[in-house]
Amino acid sequence: MEDFKQQGIENYGADSIQVLEGLEAVRKRPSMYIGDISSRGLHHLVNEVVDNSIDEALAGFCDRIEVYINEDNSITVSDNGRGIPVGMHEKEHRSALEVVMTVLHAGGKFNKSSYKVSGGLHGVGVSCVNALSDFTRVEVARDGKLYRQEYSCGKPTTGVDAIGDADYTGTKVIFHPDASIFTETVYKYDILANRMRELAFLNAGITIVLTDLRSKDENGNYHSETFHSDEGVREFVKYLEQGNTLLMSDIIHLKTDKYGAPVEVAMAYDNGFGDERIHSYVNNIHTQEEGTHVAGFRQALTRVLKKYADDSKLVEKAKLVDKEGNMLINPNDFKEGLTAVISVKVAEPQFEGQTKTKLGNSEIAGVVNQAVGEALTNYLEEHPEDGKAIIEKVIVAAQARIAARNARDKVQRKNPLTGGGLPGKLADCKSKDAAECELFIVEGDSAGGSAKDGRDSRIQAILPLRGKILNVEKAMYHKVFESETIQNIFAALGVKFNEDKTLDISHLRYHKTIIMTDADVDGAHIATLIMTLFFRYMRELIDMGCLYIATPPLYLCKKGDVKRYLWTDMQRQQFIDEFGGGDEKAITTQRYKGLGEMNAEQLWETTMDPAHRTLRLVTIENAMAADHAFSMLMGEDVAPRREFIEQNATYANIDA
Repeated sequence: MEDFKQQGIENYGADSIQVLEGLEAVRKRPSMYIGDISSRGLHHLVNEVVDNSIDEALAGFCDRIEVYINEDNSITVSDNGRGIPVGMHEKEHRSALEVVMTVLHAGGKFNKSSYKVSGGLHGVGVSCVNALSDFTRVEVARDGKLYRQEYSCGKPTTGVDAIGDADYTGTKVIFHPDASIFTETVYKYDILANRMRELAFLNAGITIVLTDLRSKDENGNYHSETFHSDEGVREFVKYLEQGNTLLMSDIIHLKTDKYGAPVEVAMAYDNGFGDERIHSYVNNIHTQEEGTHVAGFRQALTRVLKKYADDSKLVEKAKLVDKEGNMLINPNDFKEGLTAVISVKVAEPQFEGQTKTKLGNSEIAGVVNQAVGEALTNYLEEHPEDGKAIIEKVIVAAQARIAARNARDKVQRKNPLTGGGLPGKLADCKSKDAAECELFIVEGDSAGGSAKDGRDSRIQAILPLRGKILNVEKAMYHKVFESETIQNIFAALGVKFNEDKTLDISHLRYHKTIIMTDADVDGAHIATLIMTLFFRYMRELIDMGCLYIATPPLYLCKKGDVKRYLWTDMQRQQFIDEFGGGDEKAITTQRYKGLGEMNAEQLWETTMDPAHRTLRLVTIENAMAADHAFSMLMGEDVAPRREFIEQNATYANIDA
């Protein structure tokens, strides 16, 4: 290892930095480079800088990364890697550090003697961050010296200056996003924490510290977390399965590079009934659209488990064979209750599309197929009881699939278009243009009546629900399709499900679905149940930006002729101070504990009128975090849920 590291130090110099083209377009069209200029793009800047440090770790030269959210919402990222080269670049006739920071497609990632594997292969990362920041400072500790250079909007404002001696190596980048470019400039701690946690799981042995210098606890300590994993993706699956009961005695884990590329996979089956939860990565990049590595995993899983099921005769005993003796099991039956993390390192990854969300390297399918096939076969031979439990789970999934198909067929025969007659309680809108139509899913008949009377009937439809819907996190697949309430939601939306469980939205009737529940604990629970249904069964609609939560007011405060609807206790106190001289008794307050307490005019005015309402868009910033949250909050295990409530109770007003 030391020889390899020494070779890396010798190879990684100023001449390692190769220039492909210039930088100017980034500030003009930032969305082309970082996705968008809203919250997602803002947080992506941090990921780009941290990814450089992770690449140093992958090369064997870094094991600690520190990230700070500073008081002014600037970011500091430091590592103990080799430090960006500062020597004179032969072609550019300036410091290699300045080239890296100011030239697009310039970096060591193009030189395979410097980095064998990299997530930032396109070379746009840190230079884009620099271009989109009104201030950037880079400090490099290298060759016994500490160097510094500053920039504004991507242009150097100082030279590369030696400012002192250093008995360590590493790079520190401080940047402040340009408010003239970004629509959102306030960093959210949780979004960054989820990504840092993910990176720690994917790179065992690396320590990542995230500190928020904007907030302190009662003891005066800054909010800070340290992310470190010794077990890597095995520990990742444990984290994702928190709240669920595993069917197996252990998590299946493999880590090998003997088939041509480093592959690490961890997987487990639980007693849940939802579809598979696969989180896949290439060089630490989350491949949301999967790709050849996931295809290879599925091929191996189906092949090995089918053979094991056939050899065990369990499928035959369950009478899941046809007259010719063929198993009535399909590949989808092996997915139910499966959680897996697939991480591959590829020297020359080929991503489909600009967003790097689908791996296209055909050879990787074979690499993962072989690695997973061998590891899974060995595990089943060594753990026969686990093998039996998995096959029994597969059998139950096949039986549930057949039962669900019968339930779907029964419903879909009622309506040849959408797979179900429109529910009787649905007050539909007049327009047939889905792009302008909205469906309000409303808690209770009383609120549903007010919403129906107060709505814009041309574009707004109302579907009232009675009571809580089925918790799909715990329910078997066919039970979902036997639930009248859930069938009403599917039918109202105009969606149906294919035999392979994929969602058919070709007849989607509304491009906005708005969850409107009471502002209390029960209302929050109902909203969470509905969001769980969408996340597990109609996630495409979340990804498309179709799901929203309404925000009805908590109070109506009056003082003389002044009347205001208020959404928080802070707003109410401000009203008391402004119009009541601080005397609560000097104003009249109406507390809305339920939507049914508002008449039609009030509900329209505060919550439904597109010109004045506030809707919260339901998004999935991080699939791993969302997956863990739904499993933990809606699963069977009480302990993690209790711990979550205890940790967050001081920060949440559960009656608001």
